[in-house]
Amino acid sequence: MSEQQPIFNVERIYLKDLSLEIPNAPQVYAERESPKIDINLHNEARALEAGVYEVVLTATVTAKLKDKTAFLVEVAQAGVFQIRNVPQQELDAVLGVTCGNILFPYLRESISNVVIRGGFPPFFMNHLSFEALYQQRLQQQQAGAPPVAS
Repeated sequence: MSEQQPIFNVERIYLKDLSLEIPNAPQVYAERESPKIDINLHNEARALEAGVYEVVLTATVTAKLKDKTAFLVEVAQAGVFQIRNVPQQELDAVLGVTCGNILFPYLRESISNVVIRGGFPPFFMNHLSFEALYQQRLQQQQAGAPPVAS
């Protein structure tokens, strides 16, 4: 019996959730210093049916000026992927790395657009290595440490 070729298809990419908070408007617009930016990224996947998965890449970006929040943006960028004939031991890497790499540019664009629409200067997230994040998570699991959200 011959092995079947792996199948990987992007079925759909969509914006699952988007939130912008500017709790200190309009006073925050008078500030001239650059805010301190904190980015929290989380990637999760779930099976929808056999061989079909939803992957959601969520980023929370918080900009603070001293003790005040300038803005808080949360974006959940999602995709539905058909992944078949991939060995189970490789599936986690495909969901975490390959799907993350596909979703990230959409996530980055959504964040940039909403920050500009909120009246702030453009904000661009640097590219992330989902390969490095995946390897870090594997090392932490092997060391017995609690997993870090990737």
